[in-house]
Amino acid sequence: MTFPSIVPNDRLDKDFYLVLEEFRDGAAFRETDEGIDHRTLIEDLLAGQYGQVLRVVAFNPIEGWSRDASEDVALELEQRIAAGGHGIDDALKDFIESQLGHAIGVQLALPLRMGHAA
Repeated sequence: MTFPSIVPNDRLDKDFYLVLEEFRDGAAFRETDEGIDHRTLIEDLLAGQYGQVLRVVAFNPIEGWSRDASEDVALELEQRIAAGGHGIDDALKDFIESQLGHAIGVQLALPLRMGHAA
């Protein structure tokens, strides 16, 4: 016996992304309000919204698939960084390089020093 879903299907008919991060107490998927789309994921990664990224998982509930999208995401990040001159931190650089298997040439973001004028 099947039951109708209480979640409207139009909200599920898209690709969602989850980020597996390493935290102090171990690895965990970051919670999101309603899932995150590809564009937002890339923007959030470039903005430093994630710490130590281990993997990115993509899925579509209506189409019934899921996959490891880490390499695809790393490739897009590398392209965006090269095109836009984005500065990134060491953790994101490590994620990209581990997924692509080669070093990338980027400007690393310098940590802000509290109480020091530039």
